Amino acid sequence: MLALIEQAGLNGESQDPSAIILKAVEFWLAAQQQRAPAAAGGDVQGYQWKSLFLPEGTQIRCNTYGEQYYAIVEGDAIVYQGRKLSPNQLASLHADSVRNAWNDLYIRRPGDKFYKSASRLRREQAAADQAARTPPEAPAMSAEPSVPAIPVRANPAPCPPAQATPPRDANPGQGWTLPERRKYRFRLEDVAFE
Repeated sequence: MLALIEQAGLNGESQDPSAIILKAVEFWLAAQQQRAPAAAGGDVQGYQWKSLFLPEGTQIRCNTYGEQYYAIVEGDAIVYQGRKLSPNQLASLHADSVRNAWNDLYIRRPGDKFYKSASRLRREQAAADQAARTPPEAPAMSAEPSVPAIPVRANPAPCPPAQATPPRDANPGQGWTLPERRKYRFRLEDVAFE
């Protein structure tokens, strides 16, 4: 607080603490609104990639043959060098083959510090959706006092004895007139001295 008052005095502004705090809060609110306009307005722009939403400003990185290529989400499209592409097109663009975009693309959303694999983000999103759908379990209240259950070990059923497989009939079946197609394999030692 003293540092704020001292800084205000250096800038020639009022040193009234309430005015300084009011100005600091106004600057902070302006920065928050500028950083996340979608949260305040409800008009969210971004690219919906199956179950994963990429907000506007998301950076996408693709590694192909040691080279890194970057795209960005602008509005509701992924833009790479002025072209609007799908994630699969971006992943396959420099690879000269069809690629799995979930495994090849790395994503950094506006609030993220580091790039994350698209497949990892998809797994995290699925886990969050599953947690939101599953209601928390309420402990059941009973009139009887709770007694810890003693685990009972069930005796496993004995396995039946292994039966020997019947010998294979080497004779061709009735109506089988084709020659044997399997190759006969001989060891050199067996053939050389016969």
